[in-house]
Amino acid sequence: MELDTGATAWMLTSASLVLLMTPGLALFYGGMVRGKSVLNMMMMSFGAIAVTAVVYVLWGWSMSYGSDIGGGIVGNPFEQFALQGAIYDDAGAFLIDDYGVPGIVGVGFQATFAIITVALISGAIADRVKFGTWMVFVALWVTFAYFPMAHMVWGGGLLSGDGPFASIAAPIDFAGGTVVHINAGAAALVLALVVGKRKGFGTEPMRPHNLTLVMLGAALLWFGWFGFNGGSAFTADGFAGLAWVNTTTATAAAVLGWLVVEKFRDGSATSLGAASGVVAGLVAITPAAGSVSPLGSIAIGVVAGGLSALAVGLKYKLGYDDSLDVVGVHLVSGLWGTLAIGFLATETGLFYGGGINQLAVQAIIAVVAIVFSAVVTYVLAIILKPTMGWRVSEEVEVNGIDLAVHGESAYEGIQQGSVIKEVRA
Repeated sequence: MELDTGATAWMLTSASLVLLMTPGLALFYGGMVRGKSVLNMMMMSFGAIAVTAVVYVLWGWSMSYGSDIGGGIVGNPFEQFALQGAIYDDAGAFLIDDYGVPGIVGVGFQATFAIITVALISGAIADRVKFGTWMVFVALWVTFAYFPMAHMVWGGGLLSGDGPFASIAAPIDFAGGTVVHINAGAAALVLALVVGKRKGFGTEPMRPHNLTLVMLGAALLWFGWFGFNGGSAFTADGFAGLAWVNTTTATAAAVLGWLVVEKFRDGSATSLGAASGVVAGLVAITPAAGSVSPLGSIAIGVVAGGLSALAVGLKYKLGYDDSLDVVGVHLVSGLWGTLAIGFLATETGLFYGGGINQLAVQAIIAVVAIVFSAVVTYVLAIILKPTMGWRVSEEVEVNGIDLAVHGESAYEGIQQGSVIKEVRA
């Protein structure tokens, strides 16, 4: 295969856009927490970049796309350890994939997916977790949860078009409904339950301290998502264009869906709701971006916005402290987007005369993804709880993690041991 410079440029751009999403997430999450822990929240995202980028090069790529060694669950971590054999051919030239893109570009693109996925989980345990434990968890979770899931879905494994469920219909996950959002959402729920609630959860106001940061973070996530979904076409072609348009329309529709629910339920359409609607729409269209029409993307988006707007209140009814609504947005909208393919895929969807097979296989891969992620996360969380410990001390939690753990504060005037006044919307 000859080098396609246009496709290569598109994939390098897409990889850069996806990498930008994690600093965008840091702003989004950072604005949603209280002022005394904003730096810690942002550091959890930057820490995810630092750990995952190194681990991915060492064994992540090989576990995701190497030869299967575990019944369709995981690839051989040693086959291309440290990318040996993944960059050059026997003649010393760069390996080129079927799209005319150097394989090393694909490695970079896929590494950014692993980074953003584990960073998403951090929002569920904001304000109360040891930074060191989080960093160790990142390395363990991407190794035992993310890389196997990527192999199962995109590496020819259990949940792919080569797996056993493909006899029903070929599973569709264009850019990561199962691998990224269901995976992260299920992990977030389990981790929130194991770590426990913040002090004052349900009795004290814990409102976002800086909605400007939240809106800026949402904007960067939206921008970066064009690389996330458009880049998953793996070349600059019509599918990339379709993914771009679907990403735009679904996200816009989700904002409207969220704001309508807010207006009727609470009386106000808020900036936090708009920003959250952006993320819900982006999540929902991710698995479906290449298989539905723009009209279908609008339907996916508006339902995702409404569902997630309702789902974020479940934590108060059910008593789990998912601090920044990772479950309500990523798990719920990720599930909806994955299942919606069964209805709205233009070639195989139920509404297009394709029968029920696509919906059935989408439900199967969603359930498998939830169970696998939940079990792995629970085991890791339980191992770390007595060994390293998850929770900071009550004093640190009350006074703020930023000063106690990182030795700095985001805003002048916030002093260790002082009474923190929240900036309220």
